[in-house]
Amino acid sequence: TLAARQALAAEAFVHTATYDVHVASWMGNVLTDTSEGSGFPAWVGATWDKAASLRYGENPHQRAAIYTPAGPHIRGLAQAEQVQGKELSYNNYNDADAALELCAEFAGQDPAVIIVKHANPCGVAQAATLLDAWTAALQCDHVSAFGGIVALNRPLDGPTAQAICEIFTEVVVAPGADEAARAAFAAKKNLRLLEGPVPSLDADAYELRRVGGGFLVQGPNLRWLPEGDPRESLDVPTAAAPSEAQWADLLFAWTVCRSVASNAIVLAKEGATIGVGGGQTNRVGAVDLAVRYARELGHETGGCVLASDGFFPFADNVEAAAEAGVAAIIQPGGSRRDAEVIEAADRSGIPMVLTGNRQFRH
Repeated sequence: TLAARQALAAEAFVHTATYDVHVASWMGNVLTDTSEGSGFPAWVGATWDKAASLRYGENPHQRAAIYTPAGPHIRGLAQAEQVQGKELSYNNYNDADAALELCAEFAGQDPAVIIVKHANPCGVAQAATLLDAWTAALQCDHVSAFGGIVALNRPLDGPTAQAICEIFTEVVVAPGADEAARAAFAAKKNLRLLEGPVPSLDADAYELRRVGGGFLVQGPNLRWLPEGDPRESLDVPTAAAPSEAQWADLLFAWTVCRSVASNAIVLAKEGATIGVGGGQTNRVGAVDLAVRYARELGHETGGCVLASDGFFPFADNVEAAAEAGVAAIIQPGGSRRDAEVIEAADRSGIPMVLTGNRQFRH
């Protein structure tokens, strides 16, 4: 029939077009724009295959689907195996991807649990066991964790799965799950369990964001900590220096902070977040929000550390932190008023670490 011939013709052109794009992309490496040292190609081509239609988009009145690149060796959330549960929604994919992105920061480290809601971490913890990490992450904000997305940097075990089943959870992403964990989840028919490797941070990957009439491209955000022992190269301009325990919490909080919507403040203590203030239009408001959330949820802010994704424009941020009992601070530095900010930290006896690089996220 005519319809069948048209469908076959379209399929043939898709196949040849995909081949041409792959060839052009490979050859395009020689066309990389080096005139300004950007390193970005002068031409970008890609083909995408529809992997699935989704129930709806970000809101019920929006249509949605998920597409995957037409090419080999692609690994990510879209390629993870769904072991059980109902189909993933648009928001599930978005939140799970955010959780997995932060989980990649803890690849190969002590057991870590990330709980995400609306693409922002609401509880993150590292501990000696996965169950302990889950307990600490949940305690950060058990209210926001309801209906959240969970990512683990270790295969899911039975005791941790049983604990996760005690609250309503939308999706769990892990590099694997043992039989006891699968048996525990089997009683939760709608709970989605995805299995796939914890992704590695890819220095060659580009981040894309659509804008009207085009799209923005940037390299991955890999420069949040210096190589080697950060304690040997990060600047500590205050009279007081962080203790060993404070250093561990500062680096942990700084790692989490880069995954929170700006302006972002993260409070942490003993390898776990206790307060997250994100998406604020002023920084001192983010400090106040993180402190308020922590206290409302029963956390003692005295002795915690604070991470900020951007510099402190005024000393009022440090003053608010000191009033809350913050014991150490990590932030990029670079404000015209850095001297005033450091002086405020010294007045309160708070050690402050300057990383030298900003970690905005929008």
